Amino acid sequence: MSGRSPALVERLRVSAHAVWLAARDPRVPWTARALALLIAAYALSPIDLIPDFIPVIGLLDDAILIPAGLWLVTRLVPPELMAEHRATAEAAARRPVSWAGVSLVLAAWAMLILLVWLILRWSYS
Repeated sequence: MSGRSPALVERLRVSAHAVWLAARDPRVPWTARALALLIAAYALSPIDLIPDFIPVIGLLDDAILIPAGLWLVTRLVPPELMAEHRATAEAAARRPVSWAGVSLVLAAWAMLILLVWLILRWSYS
């Protein structure tokens, strides 16, 4: 990273991963684990409080709720546990991306799409 501070998106990604790791750790208090699971579910859910297609405020709820939830979970988790999970998440973020794995997944999706297209074309001809 050449000595400069990481971008906000990168810090949020590492924090979200650390919170996810904390949610799965039995040493973390159950209230923090429950909140961490809610934050992860909201971040991954296609259903929002305000739909994303509404200009400005549609994305604003994600830009406020998710960082606020991450902040709250990091305050509820004991600092030594959060530091451990943050270190694990940072190590995972530094791992190289397996382009062979990415290409394998993309090839599998392409084959599935081709198969569906062939089946639909055959059934409508």
